Amino acid sequence: MTIHLKTQDLARRLLSYEAETGKFSESMESATLRVYEKLRQGLGAFAGVAAFESLASRALALAKPEAPSLGATQIAADGSIRGLGKFKSQIDNDKNQTGDDHGVILIARLLGLLFVFLGEALTLSLLRVQWPSTVFDDHS
Repeated sequence: MTIHLKTQDLARRLLSYEAETGKFSESMESATLRVYEKLRQGLGAFAGVAAFESLASRALALAKPEAPSLGATQIAADGSIRGLGKFKSQIDNDKNQTGDDHGVILIARLLGLLFVFLGEALTLSLLRVQWPSTVFDDHS
């Protein structure tokens, strides 16, 4: 199952926005972790913790073959992600991908599942609660 280019592009936009925003904040979290946490908070409130955890676990399972350095990453019962920072130390082992690529793969997989189960319109509507409309200008 390949990642749809539209989904991958949206993941890149969200990560780029968070990377840029992170430059001005005191938080040392990665852009991938910030995007993931915003998705978890917003979608967990909408669909419930168990539903989000299930989707996130499936997204991670789909992402691991494409990004082997995500191997130590796990989804907890509350939907939080553990071990995401550990892939940064393993990136050199995956010569064809960067840490940003791994984040794009994981977030794109999660967005792809949301598009399947919630539909594109509802998913984008929920995302707009967390991110400004400028992130979606060329997408929707």
